Amino acid sequence: MQLKIMPKKKRLSAGRAPLMLFLCQMISALEVPLDLVQPPTITQQSPKDYIIDPRENIVIQCEAKGKPPPSFSWTRNGTHFDIDKDPLVTMKPGSGTLIINIMSEGKAETYEGVYQCTARNERGAAISNNIVIRPSRSPLWTKEKLEPITLRNGQSLVLPCRPPIGLPPPIIFWMDNSFQRLPQSERVSQGLNGDLYFSNVLPEDTREDYICYARFNHTQTIQQKQPISVKVISVDELNDTIAANLSDTEFYGAKSHRQRPPAFLTPDGNTSRKEELRGNVLSLECIAEGLPTPIIYWIKEDGTLPINRTFYRNFKKTLQIVQVTEADSGNYQCIAKNALGAIHHTISVTVKAAPYWIIAPQNLVLSPEEDGALICRASGNPKPRISWLSNGVPIEIAPDDPSRKIDGDTIIFSKVQERSSAVYQCNASNEYGYLLANAFVNVLAEPPRILTSANTLYQVIANRPALLDCAFFGSPLPTIEWFKDAKGSALREDIYVLHENGTLEIPVAQKDSTGTYTCVARNKLGMAKNDVHLEIKDPTRIIKQPEYAVVQRGSTVSFECKVKHDHTLIPTVTWLKDHGELPSDGRFTVDKDHLVVADVSDDDGGTYTCVANTTLDNVSASAVLSVVAPTPTPAPIYDVPNPPFDLELTDQLDRSVQLSWTPGDDNNSPITKFIIEYEDAMHEPGLWHHQTEVPGTQTTAQLKLSPYVNYSFRVMAENNLGRSLPSEASEQYLTKAAEPDKNPTAVEGLGSEPDNLVITWKPLNGFESNGPGLQYKVSWRQKDGDDEWTSVVVANVSKYIVSGTPTFVPYLIKVQALNDAGFAPEPAVVMGHSGEDLPMVAPGNVRVNVVNSTLAEVHWDPVPLKSIRGHLQGYRIYYWKAQSSLTRNRRHLEKKILTFQGSKTHGMLPGLEPFSHYSLNVRVVNGKGEGPASADKVFSTPEGVPSAPSSLKIVNPTLDSLTLEWEPPSHPNGILTEYTLKYQPINSTHELGPLVDLKIPANKTRWTLKNLNFSTRYKFYFYAQTAAGSGSQITEEAITTVDEAGILPPDVGAGKAMASRQVDIATQGWFIGLMCAVALLILILLIVCFIRRNKGGKYPVKEKEDAHADPEIQPMKEDDGTFGEYRSLESDAEDHKPLKKGSRTPSDRTVKKEDSDDSLVDYGEGVNGQFNEDGSFIGQYSGKKEKEPAEGNESSEAPSPVNAMNSFV
Repeated sequence: MQLKIMPKKKRLSAGRAPLMLFLCQMISALEVPLDLVQPPTITQQSPKDYIIDPRENIVIQCEAKGKPPPSFSWTRNGTHFDIDKDPLVTMKPGSGTLIINIMSEGKAETYEGVYQCTARNERGAAISNNIVIRPSRSPLWTKEKLEPITLRNGQSLVLPCRPPIGLPPPIIFWMDNSFQRLPQSERVSQGLNGDLYFSNVLPEDTREDYICYARFNHTQTIQQKQPISVKVISVDELNDTIAANLSDTEFYGAKSHRQRPPAFLTPDGNTSRKEELRGNVLSLECIAEGLPTPIIYWIKEDGTLPINRTFYRNFKKTLQIVQVTEADSGNYQCIAKNALGAIHHTISVTVKAAPYWIIAPQNLVLSPEEDGALICRASGNPKPRISWLSNGVPIEIAPDDPSRKIDGDTIIFSKVQERSSAVYQCNASNEYGYLLANAFVNVLAEPPRILTSANTLYQVIANRPALLDCAFFGSPLPTIEWFKDAKGSALREDIYVLHENGTLEIPVAQKDSTGTYTCVARNKLGMAKNDVHLEIKDPTRIIKQPEYAVVQRGSTVSFECKVKHDHTLIPTVTWLKDHGELPSDGRFTVDKDHLVVADVSDDDGGTYTCVANTTLDNVSASAVLSVVAPTPTPAPIYDVPNPPFDLELTDQLDRSVQLSWTPGDDNNSPITKFIIEYEDAMHEPGLWHHQTEVPGTQTTAQLKLSPYVNYSFRVMAENNLGRSLPSEASEQYLTKAAEPDKNPTAVEGLGSEPDNLVITWKPLNGFESNGPGLQYKVSWRQKDGDDEWTSVVVANVSKYIVSGTPTFVPYLIKVQALNDAGFAPEPAVVMGHSGEDLPMVAPGNVRVNVVNSTLAEVHWDPVPLKSIRGHLQGYRIYYWKAQSSLTRNRRHLEKKILTFQGSKTHGMLPGLEPFSHYSLNVRVVNGKGEGPASADKVFSTPEGVPSAPSSLKIVNPTLDSLTLEWEPPSHPNGILTEYTLKYQPINSTHELGPLVDLKIPANKTRWTLKNLNFSTRYKFYFYAQTAAGSGSQITEEAITTVDEAGILPPDVGAGKAMASRQVDIATQGWFIGLMCAVALLILILLIVCFIRRNKGGKYPVKEKEDAHADPEIQPMKEDDGTFGEYRSLESDAEDHKPLKKGSRTPSDRTVKKEDSDDSLVDYGEGVNGQFNEDGSFIGQYSGKKEKEPAEGNESSEAPSPVNAMNSFV
């Protein structure tokens, strides 16, 4: 019988096997009673690396047990150590512990070495580890002369410590002569090697007693280095020192030392290496100098630092990772940064490992003819070597045993006999250490025995776990059964859990758990039993807790603490103040349920706690007392209710329970309702859910429950002011398990690979499981086949992968929940598909119908459904412009993609470029991807209309011509056949004149228009044409220049100046107003003249008019430059002066601005003003905008109406 405890515990379920413990032969560390024959077992030994204090006796421990009691022997440095020959060495009686008396005489160094203890009896021999004995050492510091250090403010500094090498290494710290630790900071810190580092020094660092101390813990001694003197010289001191020898210009400036970026003081270089052993503390250090003081940051390249094992020491200059593992190997980077820059250093860390156990060998107890095995499995870096010994002798040279067979790290035993008993040692070693384990094989034939005392009484508080012990032994290994109250059948309830050591656990003990339990152990040699008794007690509760109180000085306060407890338990109630004892003061009185404090003072304020103790449990409740000055009686306080209390569960059934409670104070506002919440301590501890609500007049509620839930309830009261705090939780109530009520949802079947089916579902939560052992029965079969359902039961997971399926085949799937109590209802069947693969066939018969120059329609034949091998997503067209029909450009452009969903067999390609060659192919798409492409199909788009010309400019304007220049269209979309130019004049009212249409050859980019009107605005419309039609037009406007020709000479036309070109201003508002004003003035003038003439005297003008009836042919006088007696209405400030010769219309037939600052030209903004022989004004408005140059052209307009108004008389 092999004694290795199974790592799992067995839960008993209703309807399954009886409550019996069928332990495997391998169970761990089962104790053999000492009255039975057994090989030795080492129970205590000194550590492997044993550093001793040379001032005390050396004690090397070695304790062992066995039957018969073992004898002990020692080896030293691999040879027998005869203790009888050394008077200083003795062995403790009944023990293997050595005591070496070096206090009276002898030296510890004499006994340095490697010791090993052997404990032996007739059944075998056990050996201890190799114990290395070394005395501790605390050598003195070597004498050295330390020169004082002088440096400037801001420089870096390293003060070396270099302690003597001791065993174990000393602890280093820096202090002054007064034994005060030197302050450290980000600027000043001690390194791992003990040196003191200054990133930059300050004047306050000046001192003469920097002392490094080394403390040797084993010998409790402290060694001291010689003091180091440091003087930091400031800039002012430097200037004073050099003033006598240097000129003023050589003094130091105001800055103490130039600021500088960081540089590492340690470690050296850009990279370094570090090796550490698994389980140790990895310490990495970076200390930098610089000004300002650098800050250190740490990162791990290609990884993150372990959150719970990473610590920063020494102001983040040291990174420590505790319990380091092989996963912590890698490159670590420290970054030093200040305002002037940053540097980094990379430390490559390698984690090695001394051997550590994966499976350590355990003692075996076997009965004759049984089989068993010893397993010794260890790991490390490098991988350890496993070697076996038998009774301390290498197994290769140990006596042969036909029942054993060695297989690497395992020794297999078959049909053992009593002579097979022995102690085996397993040694796992590599270059970093070793492991040694003893495990015996003890062949016994023993009937069962129960080691737990008979009639043990267990008392447990209700709703808490109950553990009933049944320690046992036997060979062969007994089976264990538990019975309750002498019933004939073994326990079968779900609520019991049987542990591998025979202990019966009741996870949540209830009142009905009370009774006598019998443990029965059986093997083929006999049977043993033992009775234990269980009593379930009611929990102790404080049903009336002390309440917060505010009292006036000098008054009396009372705290109530009412305790409810099991009648068989006697509680002890204790009062505390601020978690300590009550003051010894007669003013404090304690009776059964109350604490009374009389004549309250300010010192009495604080927290008062009531503690109720029984032998099984304890509870407490606290309240705060606040003491205030006497005040008038306050008005009633309206507030939310106090929490309900005294919750109690009754009528406990499988699916229901009744909850009752006592309401708290309503605080002067009636309670309107109670809210009940529950907690599932088994599945969601600490999370409260809404259960139900009842009216405020009700203090009980019948609650519906679910199976296998460990319920606790709490109640809250609500009034018009709000909701109270929750009550204390009720006692726990565990409902019985039942089969699941529902199956998992969101069942799907999709393949992740072409040859599998991945079945997924949303698992039930713990509340929905209805019992222990939640599992899922996953079933599937091909939809179109005659196969039976294939089923598998899996653990509480959410996915199952079916391998080896054909590609993309429909499957019927169902997932059913089950637990230890049974199956959920029959689940619904859903359909899924196995994994998709890429389509195998390309679409055929691809056809292209070019609709127009930018649109094409593509048709193709669908691929066979079987060749798709997946869900048809659609068809995808790849198309690209191969070359332009016009430019013959061979450069391939980027491919464009259009996807058409579903089973469509045609699609439109929009946005094509006209007059271009295109290629395309079609592919079918499924959920896995695209299939092969069809053969490339080439098509061409016809010509289209061109885009607008890129530009149109008007250059070189003259009196009667304009020159147009343009850039061809950026997208001709075909072969240009010609350009069309249309233009028309714009008059002063912005009305358009006749439209002229002109065709221009396609190879032209410049054209001159002649015979245009001077000073006339034209609008141009310009576009290109291909065989497909006309493109978009571009428009522009321009004005011909102003005519510069003078008026005709006097001898031409009998002195008559005729207006050959006129500007149409007659329709302008300002001109009409001006003419009306002129007419009105002339009318007034005529009236005045008429009146004067009637009074006597003839008006000169009238005489002239009488003499010349036709004013059109009246010659203009040039001797005085006047028009009879008329005065110019458009003259400047000299109103009454006659027009001079220079003010006449010049020969170029324009009124020059410099001749008349206030002329009609100024008012008309470009008027070609002209006067007839009688001085009347004629002209035409040009429509020219302000400040534009005069670009005259011959007017095509009809003469202005003002031409007919030659005179006003």
